Amino acid sequence: MYHGQTTSKGPCNSTQIYQQPPRLLIVHIALPSWADLCSNLCEALQNFFSLACCLMGPSRMSLFSLYVVQNQHECILPFVQVKGNFARLQACISELRILQREGCFRPQATSLQLAIKDGLQQFKQYSGHMTTSAALTYTSLEITVLTSQPGKEVVKQLEEGLKDTDIVRVRRLQVVEITKGVLECMDSASPVEEASNDESSILGTDIDLQTIDNDVVSMEIFFKAWLHNNGTDQEHVHLLLPSRSFSSISRARDNPMCLKCDLQERLLSPSLLPGTADGSLRMDDPKGDFSTLYQMVSQSSASRYKLRVIKALKSSGVCESLTYGLPFILRPTSCWQLEWDELETNQQHFHALCHSLLKREWLLLAKGEPLSQGHSLREPASTFYVILPSRSPSLLVKAVATRELMLPSPFPLLPEDMPDDSRKTVESMLDDLELEPTYNPLQVWSHLYSHLSSTFAKPQGRLHPRWESRALRKARPLQINRVRATVAPLPMTPAPGRAPKMPAASKASSDVFFQPSMEEEEEMEEEADEEYPSGP
Repeated sequence: MYHGQTTSKGPCNSTQIYQQPPRLLIVHIALPSWADLCSNLCEALQNFFSLACCLMGPSRMSLFSLYVVQNQHECILPFVQVKGNFARLQACISELRILQREGCFRPQATSLQLAIKDGLQQFKQYSGHMTTSAALTYTSLEITVLTSQPGKEVVKQLEEGLKDTDIVRVRRLQVVEITKGVLECMDSASPVEEASNDESSILGTDIDLQTIDNDVVSMEIFFKAWLHNNGTDQEHVHLLLPSRSFSSISRARDNPMCLKCDLQERLLSPSLLPGTADGSLRMDDPKGDFSTLYQMVSQSSASRYKLRVIKALKSSGVCESLTYGLPFILRPTSCWQLEWDELETNQQHFHALCHSLLKREWLLLAKGEPLSQGHSLREPASTFYVILPSRSPSLLVKAVATRELMLPSPFPLLPEDMPDDSRKTVESMLDDLELEPTYNPLQVWSHLYSHLSSTFAKPQGRLHPRWESRALRKARPLQINRVRATVAPLPMTPAPGRAPKMPAASKASSDVFFQPSMEEEEEMEEEADEEYPSGP
């Protein structure tokens, strides 16, 4: 799916198909709950961006911006490209860590709505300065509000505050309530969703309400969902099943039952991450574990990639050593361009297929059909897949070896009679091992986050300050090297009896993007001299 090169002669549309929309994250801070969730949130963001910023191939995340709402709204990070920008995002997370955790303030009721309006204004101006081709990617914005306040109250507050606001460019508005509970199910594949009783809709944009636990793993899972292809503009794969409604075999092949499916990754390929154990393998290298299935799907914007089922297999009849590459998940499509009746029928047939395969203890063997043979007389090579059912309404797809790929591998039968000494020695060793009923990847970590963070922070280590140590060295209020927003933020609501104060960012010219001021440059130079003195 995400590859640097392709052997296909046709254009690769993976960037257009799989790039996620720009995202605006608004952290709604309330005391004293902020002290409980600050460290978890910052660690989860740090871990997530250490992955998202360095994934090779086309960018999965385009733009990202961060606002905080305390007694007033504030832009911590204007819209920036995510890929290759880890040092800058890390500095933003460092600023989050030092926000006020104790005491009290008077939050203004309109601050959250103003943050959304300000973010929208900044997004419109940013996309307005893009070239025509780039602006097509930035047509809509997804907004996520993280809050420790009751989610339903925040939704009602937004409904009332945004009812007269033009949010036609908001693709999705989501309120995520962070609860005080502890992670109960560590093997959960996705955060728990809570559906609002009242359907919240403003100008055609629904406000989604979701809850996640206040722990690092749950927050990581939530943010990693941003790396998925959740687009619903088209289905990804057509799963073709033979139909018995025709007497002619050829007609049955031409008119099979077609299940329209969406394809989803189960895990990230290590070959997409530089510096990992498999990082030396290129995605276009046949030695890599980069599956051809997503590569073909990423090029099939005009015609859907087809998997034609050719036979069924017993579930115990496929050796694991014959499968290769990354596994993928098939789900019934949620493409909005299909009629509702077709979506419902397609889903019912898909669920019936999952149930029947489980009941019969069967697998399916499918052949990937080429998208277009063109005028070539040569028959293209095909890839075969096994399709496995599960207890969930989804199917697992794995590439399976063919005759051409097989190497001779003799497997003699295991001898039945074993020496007693050897058997007792090995069994004693096995008895000392801790036995778990299942493998839970969420409880196993390889220190990949810290490796990526240290790798990508080193080259630009002097660009961001050491916030806390700097505050201790200087006996003056902490001055943060904030990056100037691309547009002037909306004016704050002044406190009674006080004259309104123009934000410093409003002095910036709209044609100067992300340039530090002279004072900031001098401050950075001063800080660099402190951290990297030229003399003894």
